[in-house]
Amino acid sequence: MIDFLTLLQVLDSSLRLATPLLLVCLAGLFSERAGIFDIGLEGKLLAAAFVSAAFASITGSVWLGLLAGILASIMLSLLHGLASITLRGDQIISGVAINFLAAGLTVVIAQDLFGQGGRTPPLKSGGRFEPINFPGTTSSKEISDAGPLMQLYSELFSGHSLLVYIALLTVPISWFLLYKTRYGLRLRAVGENPAAVDTAGISVIGLRYSAVVIGGVLCGIAGAYIATSLQANFTKDMSAGRGFIALAALIFAKWRPWYALGACLLFGFFFAVDTRFQNILLPAWALSGFLIFIALGLMSYVWKKDLLDKVVLGGLALGISAIAIMVISSVWNSGISNQIKIPVVFIQSLPYILTVVVLAGFVGKAIPPRAGGQPYVKER
Repeated sequence: MIDFLTLLQVLDSSLRLATPLLLVCLAGLFSERAGIFDIGLEGKLLAAAFVSAAFASITGSVWLGLLAGILASIMLSLLHGLASITLRGDQIISGVAINFLAAGLTVVIAQDLFGQGGRTPPLKSGGRFEPINFPGTTSSKEISDAGPLMQLYSELFSGHSLLVYIALLTVPISWFLLYKTRYGLRLRAVGENPAAVDTAGISVIGLRYSAVVIGGVLCGIAGAYIATSLQANFTKDMSAGRGFIALAALIFAKWRPWYALGACLLFGFFFAVDTRFQNILLPAWALSGFLIFIALGLMSYVWKKDLLDKVVLGGLALGISAIAIMVISSVWNSGISNQIKIPVVFIQSLPYILTVVVLAGFVGKAIPPRAGGQPYVKER
């Protein structure tokens, strides 16, 4: 059984790991609400991580590193805006190009500057964001003897870096900006019907550029967080697909800020489970029952779908059922209450399995902005 303190530690890790996902997810939300698909979130996150770590290492100031990371992300956002808004190029190709550009340049420049195989030197005190401990918290040595409320206060609420609290604050700010201001109304209208916005005398191009710049700021903060708070240096491809997972979380959240918070915390929880629990043991009957439940859920989902969905997802359901049968048969002679070890690979793949589940549409119909991905051509 997991005790209360262990659960809090898992939730604490979930919040830390969800922070960059949340910032990048909100960046994509602003961009896509304005009708600009941004596949380049991964590249901007990676570039911001490198630039922030490099500047923090050279100057010894984490604040200069944060500012530099934000500026680097904004520059890539403007590049994406130039290609997709001004030149009306393909938004997907532009985003993919930014990802390739960031993946290559960060390693080459890091090797040229520091000569450490594409890494930056470890950041010392002053060059990284330190945890903020609230007044009256209990130390890690004494927390096991503290009461539940003190454990909750000390372990979950306190002890995070400043950027974690900033990320949480961006959720209500984003909600207010999008749904309670004139700017937000116009931004959402641009993503739905840019011609109507243009007819009203409002600049479609200006609104879309403002959205990608806001996304650049949020990606810059996220990149600085993973390089100067979550870790203490830059390493090759350290973004680790977070930009793409944030896009899946955005679909899961149906382009809404508060839903985005929940979706990113869920993804962060899976990452935390992967990090903390490498050897999970479950009774054979519980594991097989869970698999059968998933298989039945798949079958009920595809019951009224078209033939292709029935073939693909129905086949997946049959495969899961076969695994459940194999689990039971492997322990049949010794008893189905025997413990089965969950493979580490499965735990590590949970965030990506959830990504596939989200993109397959199991969370209900998610309708993107109608003008998303479409360049706007002003009528003469």
